[in-house]
Amino acid sequence: MGIVDDAGTRVDELADGVYRISTPITSFPGGFTFNQFLIEDEQPLLFHTGPRRLFPLTAKGIRSVLPLERLRYVAFSHVEADECGALNELLAAAPLAEPVCSRVAKMTSIDDLADRPARALADGEGLALGRHTVSWRDAPHVPHGWDCGFLFEQTTRTLFCGDLFTQAGADHVPFAADVLEPSEAVRRGMDYFAHGRGTQEALERLAATGPGVLACMHGASWRGDGGGLLRALAQRLRADA
Repeated sequence: MGIVDDAGTRVDELADGVYRISTPITSFPGGFTFNQFLIEDEQPLLFHTGPRRLFPLTAKGIRSVLPLERLRYVAFSHVEADECGALNELLAAAPLAEPVCSRVAKMTSIDDLADRPARALADGEGLALGRHTVSWRDAPHVPHGWDCGFLFEQTTRTLFCGDLFTQAGADHVPFAADVLEPSEAVRRGMDYFAHGRGTQEALERLAATGPGVLACMHGASWRGDGGGLLRALAQRLRADA
């Protein structure tokens, strides 16, 4: 059972030292969740900042695991309010923290938007945190954003897969039995995929990491054959092309 605060934000450990901070938003039709992921280690890393207006709740969630001031890296998939809207608030609260993003995001946006220069990771480049190591995977336009990419944590085999498998609803269960069909329902209703030429190749490269946990930004996460589920998503997208 995770920790649930009086605002509804829930913190659950998804894998060893990997925590999901999930805030439900009931004002959205049907409800929605914003999830941040914290890796507790010698050099802690947060993936997604959450929207700026949710910063107090995100900060409280981080503090339930470790002192916010210890945060060393603030990473995100691409430039969008829910991905990096609270970046400067986090940098102000954590004096040693630095943004981590793709080379494209650093070049086009973050070194202007952020109060500190970004640390850009090349495709496949690793970043040691202590007992955990993450590596960056470029995925331009998958599902959207030229600067898009994802982090893969090698020890727990957790893929922080951002907007892939976006699910509606304000349900905060840490893991769901199925995330493909609920996310496909969202995609059919609001097509947020860019339909880029490299989509199939990017999804196959993500699948080849062999993730055992898919840490989803909106909705529940998923545990199992993550590579197989990513290939199933690729097949759905191919059928719609």
